[in-house]
Amino acid sequence: MKKPSIVHIQQMLKDQAYISDDTIGMSIYLAMQLSKPLLVEGPAGVGKTEIAKVMAKALNTRLIRLQCYEGLDSTHAIYEWNYQHQLLYLKMSENEQSALEELESHIFSDKFLLQRPLLEAITQKKPPVLLIDEIDRADEEFESFLLEVLSDWQITIPELGTIKATSVPYIILTGNRTRELSEALRRRCLYLWIDYPEFEKELSIVKTKVPQIDTKLGAQVCRFMQQLRELNLDKTPGISETIDWAFALANMHLSHLDKEVVESTLGVVLKDWEDIRHAKDSLSELLEKTGVSSRIL
Repeated sequence: MKKPSIVHIQQMLKDQAYISDDTIGMSIYLAMQLSKPLLVEGPAGVGKTEIAKVMAKALNTRLIRLQCYEGLDSTHAIYEWNYQHQLLYLKMSENEQSALEELESHIFSDKFLLQRPLLEAITQKKPPVLLIDEIDRADEEFESFLLEVLSDWQITIPELGTIKATSVPYIILTGNRTRELSEALRRRCLYLWIDYPEFEKELSIVKTKVPQIDTKLGAQVCRFMQQLRELNLDKTPGISETIDWAFALANMHLSHLDKEVVESTLGVVLKDWEDIRHAKDSLSELLEKTGVSSRIL
């Protein structure tokens, strides 16, 4: 499969309505050219996971997602046996005069194997996009195990033997820096940091994702969000919250913000009661910095 050029990558992102920049486009291009995983870090809600979704759509290939969490082990990440079906098969074979070896060869076959994301990703004919989401939530033990898989591109199943990759997937790892990742994993990957967007980029995203929004309202929403992130919040809102808020306000057929609307819809943007209280206490200052009149906001 011919790998796309940097120009193709930029156009690919644009066609999928992903507002990118040169750094993001170049990172994806190099990851594909070098066949290396791309580790994407940044605050929550800035579009890290969306990169993998956009790549899968643009390349017309499967998106296979491994959602990481504390306690994730190889069983849930690679494969497990369908024990219920194995037991059922053994129960049905009780009256048959089958040798033990023959029974074992049947119950430990592909028929009873449940593929999990890592095994599923390396057995596809066409390279899929493998999204390893929030890798920093998994334990260090799993991180070390993942390194081995990414290095060898093969998985050993004791009952079946070694399964080598049919094709090497495009890998996107995301992290929110809830813990420090190992140097070994970082060296294995290319790295991309995505921060909160500047005003112009955020406004472009809103216009793209919520085309029905009033021009003035869209600008006010983005300016307010820029100021809101300056507060000392426990959970700073990302682009996804901006889009949700813009969509909600647009569906209310508003043409501008006002204080009452902002106060009543803060729950779309902020998901912590202390953050909401802090924002309401600072609302007059926020609106003033947004450049909106205190009467007709």
